[in-house]
Amino acid sequence: MENILSTDNISKSYGPVKALNNLTFEVPKGAIFGILGPNGSGKTTTLSILLDVLKADSGHYSWFNNSTDKHYRKKIGTLLETPNFYHYLSAFDNLKITQAISSRGNKTEIDAVLETVRLQSRKNDKFSTYSLGMKQRLAIAAALLGNPDVLVLDEPTNGLDPVGIAEIRTLIIELGQQGKTIIMASHLLDEVEKVCTHFCILKQGNLLVNGPVKEILSNEDVIILRSSDLNQLKQVLLSIPGYTHLTEEKDFCQIHCSANAILPEDINAHCYNKGVILSHLEVKKKSLEEKFFELTGN
Repeated sequence: MENILSTDNISKSYGPVKALNNLTFEVPKGAIFGILGPNGSGKTTTLSILLDVLKADSGHYSWFNNSTDKHYRKKIGTLLETPNFYHYLSAFDNLKITQAISSRGNKTEIDAVLETVRLQSRKNDKFSTYSLGMKQRLAIAAALLGNPDVLVLDEPTNGLDPVGIAEIRTLIIELGQQGKTIIMASHLLDEVEKVCTHFCILKQGNLLVNGPVKEILSNEDVIILRSSDLNQLKQVLLSIPGYTHLTEEKDFCQIHCSANAILPEDINAHCYNKGVILSHLEVKKKSLEEKFFELTGN
């Protein structure tokens, strides 16, 4: 698969603080790639280096498999900080100024990007009348000027209410479906799990995990079981081969195993043959939240 971005052992320090430590990962073309980590993990530093806002102490990176292309930045739309728009101007006029300053695209694109972010009906309203979610969508519209192949977004849902988060989530998924590669930093586990196709987790500048969401989260199943006699159920489950460990909670038992190592129908048949009737059987994939806490030790 073609990679849009490759990084190789990027490191960055601020005095004695190691912000990034030999960071290496790849972003496939067409991916929605999440850089996940708590505050202070190095997410914004990473994006700043990749966009030439900061200089790395060591290591290097390559966009579009061609580090010598001086015009590659025109293929990347960015939202790094809280957008600065004129509050007394309309969305349309603000984007005209953004287009003129950046020389990205042309004025005829403004209506199109406003339509993409669902602000066409409010294009003549002052920026000061916009909700936080609308302001963030306008910032994404600015990043879309020039029809870039890649969008780099730093915490695109930060500070938004649930409605605003859902709007940005839907917009990012739609842009990904249109073929754009999206790289987004976030500390919101739920958003990364719902939106991203690939992700990495950073902790104190160190890369903990990197790869496709489905692969990373599919390496373990948790099977939840209930019956009228929990002690008898536990004894029967102990004789099932293939699980890594078994836990007993207040009113149910849990079996942990490698993905698809134990089929639910086999568990049901085993319990029935041992005289145990199950009242509940559920297979759960490990969530990103569980994986995150497991890796970061939080």
